[in-house]
Amino acid sequence: MRREAAAMSMSVEQPLWRALTAYRALTAVYAVAIAVVARDSYERPQVAFGYLAVLLVWTLATLTRFTGAARCTRPFLAVDTGLALAGILLTPLADGAGRHAADGPTLPSIWTAGAVLACALKGGWRWAAAASTLVGAANLAQRGEASPNTLHNVLLVWVAAIAIGYVVEVARASERALARALEIQAATRERERLARDIHDGVLQVLAMVQRRGTAVGGEAAELGRLAGEQEAALRRLITQGPVPEPRTAPGPDTVPEDGTRPQDLMALLGRHADARVTLSGPGTPVELAPHAARETAAAVGAALDNVRTHVGPGARAWVLVEDEPDQVLVSVRDEGPGIPEGRLAEAAEEGRLGVAQSIQGRLRDLGGTAELVSVPGQGTEVELTVPKQDEGGGEAATSRRYPAQAGEGTQ
Repeated sequence: MRREAAAMSMSVEQPLWRALTAYRALTAVYAVAIAVVARDSYERPQVAFGYLAVLLVWTLATLTRFTGAARCTRPFLAVDTGLALAGILLTPLADGAGRHAADGPTLPSIWTAGAVLACALKGGWRWAAAASTLVGAANLAQRGEASPNTLHNVLLVWVAAIAIGYVVEVARASERALARALEIQAATRERERLARDIHDGVLQVLAMVQRRGTAVGGEAAELGRLAGEQEAALRRLITQGPVPEPRTAPGPDTVPEDGTRPQDLMALLGRHADARVTLSGPGTPVELAPHAARETAAAVGAALDNVRTHVGPGARAWVLVEDEPDQVLVSVRDEGPGIPEGRLAEAAEEGRLGVAQSIQGRLRDLGGTAELVSVPGQGTEVELTVPKQDEGGGEAATSRRYPAQAGEGTQ
């Protein structure tokens, strides 16, 4: 409610509604004044002054309706526009033949434009076009012919109403964008405030527990490790927001997921991120076909298992995800000693096909590639390329590229 009140108070529409209220009151008085001056020329003055009395009472009684779009409902605007049309069509009945032939003013005169502008402010240019078209048709009908003066007035009202309606729509869209930006700014400031408080308290305590626990050893080392994991998770939460929970395999009592709905690869990879594994990627979901997303996440998991097995349980690893228009690139890099030359072929001969099957085999089935780049003493990097394709394959599946060598893995 506070946001709505604030938006209403700063709305650019409010001056337009106030101006329309004044316009309607002044033009109603103007229409009555014209009728009084020309009262002797009416063939049926009772028709003219009877209509103008209704018009004046209606205008004064409905002034409070024009304080905003909320009170100008569709039925109300329909009655208001109908009153304007009735006045136009009653003009030949009340007016003298001479004034009517000489393109004299209609009974509501320029008050009619107020009814059209109200539709423009309420519903934008489409409502304005509909209302001005009805008014134009009524003017042509009561004249009986399309004189240059009548056409000029009809076209002027039509163009002005549509232009104002379009401006109102643009203003509303700008207000919505501004309100959203203000909400994001407020949320960002609150997050920064919480981040400062957390950094000054909780994160520093967790970091201290990690350092002291590692230095003491024993059970304290395990406590320090857990504190380090929680520190990393909390730091990621306050800087990037929460990582979506990965979808788990359906159990016997669960309903299977829709196999055609794309899955977010970042959500599946989020379960691997901890104090030792840093996950980086786009701020938006990286969507793949469900099978491709699950197989890619499994390949990344196998690569991280290799890091823990061959580099050490405390080894650091970095997972980077890049979302390109036609493919997704995932790299897994570690800080280990690298793979000795010939070790990949030796592992394959020994039947250890962790990389050949768990990583490269999965990517081949997806129509992608899995390449290992390793320099002794500088760590290993696994580069996965996953084409964006349907579950059944597609163009990307017919142009598969296979890596030059199969090899290492869970040896």
